[in-house]
Amino acid sequence: MNCSRRCGILFCTLNSHKVDMSNLLGGQIGLNDFIFAHKKGRPKEVEIVKSEDALGLTITDNGAGYAFIKRIKSGSVIDRIPHILIGDHIEKLDGINVVGKRHYEVARMLKDIPTGSTFTIRLVEPMKSGFQGIAPRKGTASSKPGKQGYGSGKETLRFKANGNAAIEDEHDDATQSGIDAINSLLDSFMGINDSELATQIWELGNNKINSMDFAEAIDASDLEAFGFTDDFIIELWGAITDARHGRYKR
Repeated sequence: MNCSRRCGILFCTLNSHKVDMSNLLGGQIGLNDFIFAHKKGRPKEVEIVKSEDALGLTITDNGAGYAFIKRIKSGSVIDRIPHILIGDHIEKLDGINVVGKRHYEVARMLKDIPTGSTFTIRLVEPMKSGFQGIAPRKGTASSKPGKQGYGSGKETLRFKANGNAAIEDEHDDATQSGIDAINSLLDSFMGINDSELATQIWELGNNKINSMDFAEAIDASDLEAFGFTDDFIIELWGAITDARHGRYKR
């Protein structure tokens, strides 16, 4: 984190030079992955009237103190403001510095702003490069038969919450489907996107036999601080059981 701030790096993406929040570098790196660094561009401040309860933002972060706009809902309050873009880093809310906060903390701050009030958001957009239209070459004459492109590793270097790192096998289809479904629920209910958090929730519920045991596991973990409602835990449990029984198609 300190290096990224000194070097002006805003975030890194895996296997994409584009401002692509779905490929934001977080807690895992495939052994064949490429990392692209995106530097800070211009800052901008926008005054927003919160005319609706929901602003229409999905927020993610890079685990190093920077929260970003991952998705903007069509027709939402934010969608009607052309200066706010996917990939923008949220730096301040009404003058309060949010660097160092996790995405769910920033999402909670935005949610707590009263409907009908006006607030100011300070954003930093990623620097535009000259490579936005470039994609990896495919099927060139110099390509060797059977040669894999980047990002096709079957093992993953995963960074744990305690700071340790381990090489793990790639998730099977059921596990990945469950994690994706949980992440989608986090997006819908909380306005955040965090595959590591979704993975942690999956691991807590995967060996449980009912929703009560799952809820107790959540309460006994560090996820208790999120204050998940009973209804949301039932939704999460439904995603886990659906994935177990192969109800999701990948």
